[in-house]
Amino acid sequence: MVILDKVTEMLNNNKPIRDGEWAPKEIDFLNQQLFMTAKPVVYLVNIGYEEYKKKKNKYLPKIAEWIKANGGGPMIPFSAEFEKEVMSIAQSLDKTIRDKAAEELGAPSMIAKIVASGYNHLRLIHYFTAGEDEVKCWTIRDGTKAPGAAGVIHTDFERGFICAEVMAYDDLVREGSEANVRAEGLYHQKGKDYEVKDGDIIFFKFNVTAQPKKVDKDAPAKK
Repeated sequence: MVILDKVTEMLNNNKPIRDGEWAPKEIDFLNQQLFMTAKPVVYLVNIGYEEYKKKKNKYLPKIAEWIKANGGGPMIPFSAEFEKEVMSIAQSLDKTIRDKAAEELGAPSMIAKIVASGYNHLRLIHYFTAGEDEVKCWTIRDGTKAPGAAGVIHTDFERGFICAEVMAYDDLVREGSEANVRAEGLYHQKGKDYEVKDGDIIFFKFNVTAQPKKVDKDAPAKK
């Protein structure tokens, strides 16, 4: 197969598969093979507590050179010991509280940056669904269309998809209520071709009138 020949050539030349130029159909095939070098990479470099606070470590330049020579990727220096102390002071997962605790210790926390970098390189985004008693956050791939996003909640949502009523999180925060968002013309009805955006707040409309047909593999074939 031509795709595998190209993969073999790249690996023989120590070139990661993720750095190749691939057509959409080729990407679909490669995603089924689970090649290690097809995966995005973020390098987390754990250094000492004091080194992190002083932003000095003699090995970081050498590590950066190695990363550049071996396919590249973002490098994030951090200190696990420092982050542990931040959490012991903050006693909370709230970012504002953690950031304040880190500031008191003399350096920023890297946890939020590490999480954001991971999501960015995996091309993951979030959208929200909300009711009177709860708000839920759902994770999908960037570029996912509305029916596929609905399917993350339940397969019936995707199968019976009618439309998605969408407003942006930033618009809701700015306007203060859903009613105000609607009044400003910022509440939209989207169809099956709509690509969900990071931070969308969505109400899905769907209708499943018939269950999918089940095939009895042991039943005799009709002539």
